[in-house]
Amino acid sequence: MAGRRSVRDRLRQDLRPRGGLPEAFQRSQPLKVGGRNVAWLPPLLLLVGIALLDVNTSGRFRIISWLVLVPVIAAAICGVLGTVAFAGLSLLTYGAVDTKWPHPYQNGLPDFILVVVGSGLAALACSVRLRAERRMLHIRDVAETTRRTVLRPMPPGWGGLDHAAVYLAADSEARVGGDFYDIQPGRHGTRLLLGDVQGKGLAAVEAAAALLGTFREAAFHEPALDTVAARLGVRMRRHNRYRVALGRDDGDRFATGVLVAFPEDTPTTVEVVNFGHEPPLVITPDGVRSLPPEHGLPLGMDELVSTPPPVIRVPLAPGETLLLVTDGVTEARDAAGEFFPLREAVTKALARDPRTADPQRLVRFVRDGTLEHCGGRLADDTTIFAVRRRAGDGSRAWP
Repeated sequence: MAGRRSVRDRLRQDLRPRGGLPEAFQRSQPLKVGGRNVAWLPPLLLLVGIALLDVNTSGRFRIISWLVLVPVIAAAICGVLGTVAFAGLSLLTYGAVDTKWPHPYQNGLPDFILVVVGSGLAALACSVRLRAERRMLHIRDVAETTRRTVLRPMPPGWGGLDHAAVYLAADSEARVGGDFYDIQPGRHGTRLLLGDVQGKGLAAVEAAAALLGTFREAAFHEPALDTVAARLGVRMRRHNRYRVALGRDDGDRFATGVLVAFPEDTPTTVEVVNFGHEPPLVITPDGVRSLPPEHGLPLGMDELVSTPPPVIRVPLAPGETLLLVTDGVTEARDAAGEFFPLREAVTKALARDPRTADPQRLVRFVRDGTLEHCGGRLADDTTIFAVRRRAGDGSRAWP
């Protein structure tokens, strides 16, 4: 797939404990060494080298007209003023060096015109390059704003939870896709949501943003988790109808997901609603267990059944970590076509080091293992999300 990164590049992807997103796109910087701008150095060295070589060659092999390359190189790495300065310097150098040769060996006016024309075109090309860079930076800023809207930064300990997450887009240029997740503290405890919208592209991002907006409001206000789940289902259906009304009917979209509540009155249990998603894993220093596989249909398909998805109450002791992933992890294949054995891999890692149950260590391990297993060629967007109650935090998630 175009835009995919190598394993090494993806392993450099940040592990975010959700204290804030890093700068996803770095603005283009001039060539620097030791913090100093040295973009002027390559064209200057080229200019001096051409002049010295021309002076020290025979009259039958003149290379002074190669000075046309100096503003061309400057146009690629310098600004417009720098390019114009090197263009002028090239013309002055041409005149100074060429006139030192006897008249029969001078290149004269034709090559001088070549350097003039080349310098003008180089300055024009530099202006076009900088304009394109500014446009690209603006587009990247818009993409980063969209990313922060869907995958908003969360401070450490948000909602009374220790948490860590990593998101890897299958298309590295897109930076955001149909995977989504969030933690929302509220009047009735902390809730979290992780999901995956069917399909890719901007339509999937639009659906993810719609679901997250509903989740953030419903999770804060609604006392019952089944009510939050019902509102998410309604939101997905409304979104599909809205797209049809706009004439963008590319088929009803649906989203798998897991909705989890951390009740304040029962600190050793969690409530879970599963919308056709892979069941979360509970990670302890002693091993791994899966949450019950009971689940409802994906969001957007719940009208096909008459009963809502069940709310399952399961034990989650202090210190146990909940691991939620999207199918970018569970469906990652190696060269032989084998799926990534997530549960087995985590179990072995815990046997080697029980500290792997820590959310940040756990997310880092699963990320690295997934990328190594598939050779860095992710077939789908990949989200890894780990949370656990903060030790010794007896405060309410919301005042």
